[in-house]
Amino acid sequence: MAAQELARWTRFAAKGGVGRCTATVDCVAREIGDLMFLKDDEITVLMQLPETGYYLGFCEGVVGRFSGTDVNFHGKLKRPIMAKRGS
Repeated sequence: MAAQELARWTRFAAKGGVGRCTATVDCVAREIGDLMFLKDDEITVLMQLPETGYYLGFCEGVVGRFSGTDVNFHGKLKRPIMAKRGS
């Protein structure tokens, strides 16, 4: 992930993303881009991915992909609002 994209996701995570969840199991990253976390870690959900059941999340300063089956969501996810910045 490019540094500029990582910075954008990090800022979005600081604002709460589209929701939060708690890990129910330890998850080791198996591929590049996977999110690694431990049971009971808090994850900020950044977006639902096109792949069914997968999400992009932020945990411990890292952005990555994770399965929804490995977490408990804290309620319904918000719909992201895309806004253009004024120049």
